[in-house]
Amino acid sequence: MKHSKTKRIAAIIGITAILSLYVISFIIGVFFSDEYPQLFMASVFLAVIIPIIIYCFVAVYKYVHRKAEYNKSEEKDEIDKQENND
Repeated sequence: MKHSKTKRIAAIIGITAILSLYVISFIIGVFFSDEYPQLFMASVFLAVIIPIIIYCFVAVYKYVHRKAEYNKSEEKDEIDKQENND
């Protein structure tokens, strides 16, 4: 249960951060696009790139931990085999 609560809190923080990027991009586009066009482009760029980076981190995390779980199961199988042979 502890892991699911942590994941839920992380998800809420992530959703809030991504939504705030979109809101900030909209506000900059409507009110400040003539004065600061680079600021608007930077905001749009980050609104696209940050979700991609988060997706990559999650995919790598799942890949790395899947291998760790696989290695643990192999070690457990080897120990079980040794105990059965004795």
